[in-house]
Amino acid sequence: MTHHTMTHTKKRLAATAAATALVVGAVGVISAQAASPAAGTTSSGGATAGTDPADRNLTRSTHLTVAAATKAAQAGLDAAAEEGQKVSVAVVDRNGNTLVTLRGDGAGPQSYVSAERKAFTAVSWNAPTSSLAGRLSQAPNLKDIPGTLFLPGGVPVQSKGAPIAGIGVAGAPSGDLDEKFARAGLAALKQ
Repeated sequence: MTHHTMTHTKKRLAATAAATALVVGAVGVISAQAASPAAGTTSSGGATAGTDPADRNLTRSTHLTVAAATKAAQAGLDAAAEEGQKVSVAVVDRNGNTLVTLRGDGAGPQSYVSAERKAFTAVSWNAPTSSLAGRLSQAPNLKDIPGTLFLPGGVPVQSKGAPIAGIGVAGAPSGDLDEKFARAGLAALKQ
């Protein structure tokens, strides 16, 4: 075997090893994301470095299931219907992605988007939107952040103090009512 052939073979073996490591790493990330939180997670839902050096490149987070999001949205919609209110209810995940949106019979066309934006705002700041609305007087540019809506009616869903989802309600004649119905959705998750 010539020196050139041996060098070429070594390069191919190194490339094959790198590709194998990449695939194994990707499978590990997918498995870590699919697994439920395990030892090594902090109380805020983040990950700590484990004994495996590859763990330092991973993070774990807690997500609400679609079934739980649907339960919360339906509970908010039911609470509004009991009071004769026509609303939309949205539930977003920790990343602000919509999991479920239910538009109640007769709810206004703007309520659908408003509910999603309130849920997004609540999870982004880990606070009810009613408390965030007051921040606009000190920082009016907050309203310019895409996807946000600083009106009452959004509440965060937390796990060990960390936000994992947001519930937003829109369409009632007042933000206080919207927030009351969002809180009914939150209460349903604790049953």
